[in-house]
Amino acid sequence: MSLRFDWFLPTTGDSRALVGGGHTIPTNLGRDGRPQTAGRFREPDLKYLAHVARTAEDLGFDAVLTPTGTPCEDAWVVASALIPETTRLKFLLALRPGLISPTLLAQMASTFQRLSDDRLLLNVVVGGDPAEQRRFGDRVAKDDRYERAAEFIQVFRQALTAGGGSFSGSYYDVEDARTRQAAAAPEIYLGGSSAAAGPVTAAHTDVYLTWGEPPSAVAEKVEWIRKLAADEGRTVRFGVRLHTITRDRSEDAWAVADAMLAALDPADVARAQEVLAASESEGQKRMRELHGGRFDASDARSLEIHPGLWSGVGLMRSGAGTALVGSHSEVADLIEEYAAVGIEEFVLSGYPHVEEAYWVAEGVFPLLRRRGLLA
Repeated sequence: MSLRFDWFLPTTGDSRALVGGGHTIPTNLGRDGRPQTAGRFREPDLKYLAHVARTAEDLGFDAVLTPTGTPCEDAWVVASALIPETTRLKFLLALRPGLISPTLLAQMASTFQRLSDDRLLLNVVVGGDPAEQRRFGDRVAKDDRYERAAEFIQVFRQALTAGGGSFSGSYYDVEDARTRQAAAAPEIYLGGSSAAAGPVTAAHTDVYLTWGEPPSAVAEKVEWIRKLAADEGRTVRFGVRLHTITRDRSEDAWAVADAMLAALDPADVARAQEVLAASESEGQKRMRELHGGRFDASDARSLEIHPGLWSGVGLMRSGAGTALVGSHSEVADLIEEYAAVGIEEFVLSGYPHVEEAYWVAEGVFPLLRRRGLLA
């Protein structure tokens, strides 16, 4: 079995710390409005994001996840700008159904596929932050958003076909939805830990993407979705979203985690957790439960929830809150554990994103190749 590995585009900016890169909660803003970090903040301008994308492509990653949300630069604009900067790399674009017409999205996707030579993937995010949903005028309840996503995907896929299609449901009523020219339908990813996520994933998506809980918990999710998909006469692939801190020696990796914790202000952690506690997302709740609010700035290992799996990222970051930490061999071992329970695709990231991509590709990939897990 050959695993797939993707990287992350830090469209909120990048740094060497847990504050100032990724989906971090901005609590300690300086006079310039930017998070203050232990290292220099890297603006998410086109030059830097192109550097990250080219690095990911050169190192053998299959795709880059481009996130969505108010803190991010727009995923579609960024990915479109990066098409000519890359040749093989795919773009896993996050999007929120309900904020855009599925027919318009089909038109955008059709164009993107032709301009990029079919390098588009889509990550459907129903949304879990009620304040963010209201910011965009979306007041549909959480479970209903999954029902809407199911209709959205159906309209979207029909509109990409040569014949187009019509659809009438609870949320969409379209006639003759089509694009200028038919295009290859991108693979659709969806993640969710709530009960409402399962049937939508099983019936309408290609990849179930979970955040990095311990392998035993991930195994339960895989079996849940696999059974639901089988009931629909379908199969679904499985992916996991994780951060990495991998080094030549285990103690060096944990020293980086220690330094990240030491740079945090306990008051900022408390404020970040207050913000994250307001999320409606079951997945976000599960991420918070992994660290339980524990914060010992002098001991990163106190947040190790499974050998080599660290929950410290979730102290300050929304979304994926865990990291693979250890020597290259230890990280490869944990990747193999996830593969054993059904994970086939790994969407990784690390701080900073250029440097950490090299640690993964030069340290972990060769080990996985020798084990027959990577082509």
